[in-house]
Amino acid sequence: MSTAPTPTLQSKLPKVGTTIFTVMSTLAAEKNAVNLGQGFPDFNCDPKLVDVVTGAMQQGLNQYPPMTGVPVLRDAIAAKIMALHGRDYNAASEITITAGATQAIITAILAIVHAGDEVIVLEPCYDSYVPNIELAGGVPVRVPLTPGSFRPDFDKIAAAISARTRAIITNTPHNPSGTVWTREDMLRLQEILAPTKVLLISDEVYEHMVFDGQQHQSAARWPGLAARAFIVSSFGKTYHVTGWKVGYVAAPAALSSEFRKVHQFNVFTVNTPMQYGLAAYMADPKPYLELPAFYQRKRDLFRAGLERTRFKLLPSEGTYFQCVDISEVSELGETEFCQWLTSEMGVAAIPLSAFYGNGFDQRVVRFCFAKKDETLNAALQRLQSL
Repeated sequence: MSTAPTPTLQSKLPKVGTTIFTVMSTLAAEKNAVNLGQGFPDFNCDPKLVDVVTGAMQQGLNQYPPMTGVPVLRDAIAAKIMALHGRDYNAASEITITAGATQAIITAILAIVHAGDEVIVLEPCYDSYVPNIELAGGVPVRVPLTPGSFRPDFDKIAAAISARTRAIITNTPHNPSGTVWTREDMLRLQEILAPTKVLLISDEVYEHMVFDGQQHQSAARWPGLAARAFIVSSFGKTYHVTGWKVGYVAAPAALSSEFRKVHQFNVFTVNTPMQYGLAAYMADPKPYLELPAFYQRKRDLFRAGLERTRFKLLPSEGTYFQCVDISEVSELGETEFCQWLTSEMGVAAIPLSAFYGNGFDQRVVRFCFAKKDETLNAALQRLQSL
């Protein structure tokens, strides 16, 4: 039986292949390594959260919810933002529930970026930003964070703004470095953007993982930023349920209106019983208020073990990531080192070069410590010989 040839397709993302996360996780499984590469917990969420979602299913809350999200959840989010950051978002017109933060980011980009528009990204950055911009027909403008400290270089950011700049994407607490932006950083960003029409996509998925008494500086806190910002967050990160893929966007009504035009044709709506369950669970703020202490303890446990190796520890001010300098451990580049570490030492990590468009190698790799203590201790035991 003859078959017709498949038509040749011109890729919209010709530079995109299998991600380093998939490669390292596959290698980790092959080598039976402790996987500290991908950023997700290996422990369960609070059983109460499963109970309230199950209860919503049993109550018959299983059909399409409103496109923008169930009102009770949007009300809970607006109340949380007001309590933590002092900004009053209208739940009906300014809060939208999304299928995770990754969908929120691409939807915001598709809503605002026209062909040829420039979008500033600060490298190293989460790997969805640049492909999202390219899918929208935009032009990514890469501005490096300061190597070593990963602090924002505001002179370089200001210099990158042009008449074609449509938006800038920021991320604090920052993946992959664990850096947290300060009050002064946010004020400087507000100052730079004030005379422009540049929009802000503020990726705040690690908002509840800020350590050592610091405070998360949400764009919602600063009127000049909030007025131009899509603020993105993730229930998956906050409540240890990354596979549920539920997040949200807070933005002024005019921006939310354009966001929702794309959202309704992108995913239309988001899992109904999980929305009701999350709304019920949010009635108690303790789980997210206690999250910094929960993860700081894991960070400190992991750092104490790494101190007994030749890794040079970089600061971890937030998120659930710890970066280390490998210069005293190996002469290999980051990617080769991560492959060696997985194959020979039985611990998987991610090279920071994967978060740069040009593969910039500064001899730094990233571990994820969102793991059970026994997982972290097993990894540390394997790393002791380093």
